[in-house]
Amino acid sequence: VCRTVRRAIRANIPVDAVEAHSDLLGAARAIFGRESGIACILGTGANSGYYNGTLIKDHISPLGYILGDEGSGAVLGRHLIGDVLKHQLPRELCDRFLDEYNLDSAAILRRVYKEPMPNRFLASVTPFLLKNIEEPAIHRLVLNEFKSFFVRNVAQYDNYRNLSVGFVGSIAFHYRNVLEEAAAALDTTISIVLRTPMEGLVRYHSEA
Repeated sequence: VCRTVRRAIRANIPVDAVEAHSDLLGAARAIFGRESGIACILGTGANSGYYNGTLIKDHISPLGYILGDEGSGAVLGRHLIGDVLKHQLPRELCDRFLDEYNLDSAAILRRVYKEPMPNRFLASVTPFLLKNIEEPAIHRLVLNEFKSFFVRNVAQYDNYRNLSVGFVGSIAFHYRNVLEEAAAALDTTISIVLRTPMEGLVRYHSEA
């Protein structure tokens, strides 16, 4: 994919040097610059990698929102909707969710199983979690999912407790307090959280 992007840019823009890399490397450069650490992405999807200050040198596959993507918007939304439909949340919360998004079980099942990009639909309901994060059942759902992200991803990197851990993405940014709670429960410290990588990337390339 990166090679294809580089070719397309060279074919249409008269520049000598073109770089095209993964979003994970972009996140790592935005977070750490030329220092090392574990770079994480938490948005609609999730990803992580050990960055040595130049390249991603170790990578745990995120596996997508069906098998992995712990802590992502898609997976948080999947858990929320599943808990609503299986009555695992207080009745008042379930009713409020369905009313707020004008959904019923048939509409949800259609959006998830018959329409394209169900991961985006699932992620689109996460504002409900943030709005109701003080509710114990909602807080527990989000906290447990973030703990799962640390256990199944961050903790897989050698010496992770002694490495800086940074995040990029809307989920990490908006849920930072709960994310830091999950990190502390697993003896990990988050050094930085960015909503988007752009400012960090501009700084990285301007200092080159």
